[in-house]
Amino acid sequence: MARTANAASTTKSERPLAGRIFGLFTPILNRFTTRIAGRRYVPLYVLLRHRGRRSGREYATPVVGMRVPGGFAIPMAFGEGADWYRNIVSAGGATIRQHGTEHHLVDPAAIDPDSAASPFPGWQRPVFRALGIRRFLFLKGT
Repeated sequence: MARTANAASTTKSERPLAGRIFGLFTPILNRFTTRIAGRRYVPLYVLLRHRGRRSGREYATPVVGMRVPGGFAIPMAFGEGADWYRNIVSAGGATIRQHGTEHHLVDPAAIDPDSAASPFPGWQRPVFRALGIRRFLFLKGT
């Protein structure tokens, strides 16, 4: 199958440092974190619910997510080739469970934490750069 120039794809070597390190442990960690993500006393992980772009199947993916002005931001440690990212962009939104509360989110957009439109305070930006995270998925709250 031929690739198009616009196809979102990230090889393992192109992934940010955080994605390469944590990618080794993802299958093991996902089983555990899916059970606890988005619960009331779990501040870092949220449970991201999205629909498969080809299968139509419902998925629940534990991800690090943070509330920012206007919605939520999710670091894209695995780049724009991650299936959950592509599913959300295709569907135009997703649902996040954070602190036991469900949030319906729309208008997915990949953002650069250093851009003028970034919802992150200046002190957080060097931390993202140090972790190799260059893009975030921003979703607006409804």
